[in-house]
Amino acid sequence: MQMTRQWQTETIGPCADLKIGEARIPEVSGTMVRVRTQAVSLNFRDRLVLESGMGLPLKFPFVPASDMAGVVEAVGPDVTRFKPGDRVISTFSPDWIEGRGPGTARTPHYRTRGGFYPGVLSEHTVLSEQWFTRAPDTLDAAEASTLPCAGLTAWFALIECGRLKAGDKVLVQGTGGVALFGLQIAKAHGAEVFITSGSAEKLERASALGADHLINRRDGDWVERLYHLTGDYGADHVLEIVGGPHLGQALKAVAVNGRISVIGVFEGFDVSGPAAPFLLKAPIVQGISVGHRRALEDLVRAVDRTGLKPVIDKRYAFEELPQALDHLYRGPFGKVVIEF
Repeated sequence: MQMTRQWQTETIGPCADLKIGEARIPEVSGTMVRVRTQAVSLNFRDRLVLESGMGLPLKFPFVPASDMAGVVEAVGPDVTRFKPGDRVISTFSPDWIEGRGPGTARTPHYRTRGGFYPGVLSEHTVLSEQWFTRAPDTLDAAEASTLPCAGLTAWFALIECGRLKAGDKVLVQGTGGVALFGLQIAKAHGAEVFITSGSAEKLERASALGADHLINRRDGDWVERLYHLTGDYGADHVLEIVGGPHLGQALKAVAVNGRISVIGVFEGFDVSGPAAPFLLKAPIVQGISVGHRRALEDLVRAVDRTGLKPVIDKRYAFEELPQALDHLYRGPFGKVVIEF
């Protein structure tokens, strides 16, 4: 019986007892593939799941994290999508291949990796071939591991749903993983990018990535600054990453008939804002729950065609997960990645 090492916890809370344990590697059969993990990218959501469980039916011992890159080691006799040696990345929502998302009005779908399904902080996984897609040829494993959640969220908001076009004005909030992917994807499509941050140093780093306008939210009213920079036009696309009552600021910033993609929950799950700009500007306000596999495959092709390189703030070893989580809590510039 083959065993694999993985990070596990038996409890949920601020002091979750994360430790390295072992689990049996299942036999490969049918349409299953065995993948050796090479890198795992951490997301703010991973912190929320570990601290609160997010109301999910977690199975213990729980393995955290949702985004990985690895190499196929073995395939079942019915597998058609991969062969041994193929480089792959995970899909965040394994049951969502394309089109309308699963679930109902009463019970919206949230069956994702690192939550309803076990996470990816394991040296090996044996899962359906449908749960993976090919990794970009132009990225290493650590870079590729950042695409399934952060990269796809920005892509889904701006390209799949937003139909971004050259010349559009895009407002990006902050300098985390989704924000910097939004910046890079928007620039690759010829958009004009405005970015906000409370750190002058991070804004300068964002400028080096191609941001056109830097707005320090500690230097007065950032919405007024956006008005000044756009001649009162506002932003065609707003990546609303803060959450809570901050939606009100996004409603002020968005252009008439623009689009707000609600993504983050840093300031709470109960979003709110004034009715007047919502009614008078008639923007599209759309919640973004990452995206489906077909869009991830589109993103992979775009990465290979454009040469986009995900921003990794720091890479940690497998044994350094606690330090990596601490880094995540401090607010990285881009992504934090665990390498195996």
